[in-house]
Amino acid sequence: MIKKTLITIASLFIIFTWLAYTLNYTLIYVPIYISILSALSFLVYAWDKRKAKQSVYKKVNRTPERTLHLIALLGGWPGALIAQQLLRHKSQKKRFIIVLWLCILINICILGYANHYFKTLL
Repeated sequence: MIKKTLITIASLFIIFTWLAYTLNYTLIYVPIYISILSALSFLVYAWDKRKAKQSVYKKVNRTPERTLHLIALLGGWPGALIAQQLLRHKSQKKRFIIVLWLCILINICILGYANHYFKTLL
């Protein structure tokens, strides 16, 4: 149940950014940026999951958690949340989950402020 809810939240966020653009509430750059960074985030999670499976058999270089958090903080959190749930990657580490949700909250606050600021300039 929670898995589907989190995937739905992340997907709806991307959909709403596109809807906000079509209704002239935001610039085209916002949904494009969020979509691209979310796709990149999903791919990085998938790559790290693959490397995690390989690390059972041999020493491999993994993606640092701070890199995953940075991508989420910069706007790729919908892709991170979807990947975390679909791939079951980093979904049991409490500390990682807490930091991810802090990144999500910070990103939403920054996005809201920036959108308001730039809309008043135009």
